[in-house]
Amino acid sequence: MDYVTAAVPHPRSEGEGPARAGRRSLAVALLSGALGAAVALLATRQRWSMGTATVAGDAFPLSVKGSDVTGVPAALAIVGLAALVAVFAVRRTGRFAVSALLALSGAGIVAAALLGATDSSALDDKAAQASGDTSSVVHAFDHTAWPYVAAVGGGLILLAGLLALLYGRRWPAMSGRYERNGAPRPRRAPVVDPDRPEDIWKALDRGEDPTSA
Repeated sequence: MDYVTAAVPHPRSEGEGPARAGRRSLAVALLSGALGAAVALLATRQRWSMGTATVAGDAFPLSVKGSDVTGVPAALAIVGLAALVAVFAVRRTGRFAVSALLALSGAGIVAAALLGATDSSALDDKAAQASGDTSSVVHAFDHTAWPYVAAVGGGLILLAGLLALLYGRRWPAMSGRYERNGAPRPRRAPVVDPDRPEDIWKALDRGEDPTSA
């Protein structure tokens, strides 16, 4: 006689899928958020664009860094990094709000970096200072790849924010068993009733003197 056997899923295996997805998304979000902030901050310190201005009839080369073009990517990178840490300090609605802030920070970096790649106003200001003529502008404007590197950093922060929005409810939160100063909350000693022999024996087992109270 043939027997038909059915595979019964192990109870523990049913929750392993969401738990594994939560751990994986947490690792990816932490890595991409931290890396994205570092990349964006590094890119803003590099040369973004260059050009030439006419000074005393001669061509004068000029160049500007990302921080000269726009301060938005660096500021939002710091905001995004702070939001990435704050995700673990809040729960429920607070976690959703912080995750949205993280995603918006990344999107803002991308937009500001792409706009800054074609912005020549910082170079025009330098041309006016070099020539002493406020109407002077740069010629032969060109840009480097660093604005797009900053945009990639913003994209990584945006990815971290989206992962936090989708999977953040499965991520752990900071424990509340410690006070704000980091010290563990002291335990209250149980009250010993001298009229109850069992309380006296329990106090002696704990190494306490029941007569000291």
